[in-house]
Amino acid sequence: MAELTRIVLAGEGGQGVQTVAEILAEAANEEGKQALYIPNFGVEQRGGVSVAYVQISDSQIGSPKFQTGDIVVALSDRAVQRTQKYVGPETTFVYDSKIQGLEGELPKNAREVLPIPAIEVAKKEFHPRVFNIIILGAVVSASRVISLEQAKAAIEKRLGYKFEKQPELRDFNYRALERGGDMVRPQGRPCFA
Repeated sequence: MAELTRIVLAGEGGQGVQTVAEILAEAANEEGKQALYIPNFGVEQRGGVSVAYVQISDSQIGSPKFQTGDIVVALSDRAVQRTQKYVGPETTFVYDSKIQGLEGELPKNAREVLPIPAIEVAKKEFHPRVFNIIILGAVVSASRVISLEQAKAAIEKRLGYKFEKQPELRDFNYRALERGGDMVRPQGRPCFA
């Protein structure tokens, strides 16, 4: 049976959820896998939550809809609430540890709940603009559905025009990707597949 990975990413408009999903799908396609990306922009302009659904498989993907994610990523308190319905006993739930007031809100039925300091690391070690690249690294490492090299190639395809103008941004983004992967890596396991 073919491996199918279902990913749900949610956050406030402007946090880069859709960009992360697009890069994941692009990288999977370039790696020869099937990928399906469905954006749900909601009404972010009025304070809604942006959600992206990504499925990646070695074979044809049967349905665009799914009930439970293998990886669920929530980047705001409202995203934590919005994604609860996609969490099941096999789900790895990733959220930013700087989100306040989550007592009792985190899923109790997930296989694994991983708080990561993505916002803090972006601000202190990089720049707030690479927050979504840190999240991408976390998703790539947690899911192991695409390789680090393919993720870098997809970032290059997406941001190459910026890298041409400012070559130092390439290494900056790649280091942010790797740092995100390190945040979800269990002890003794390599960061990327």
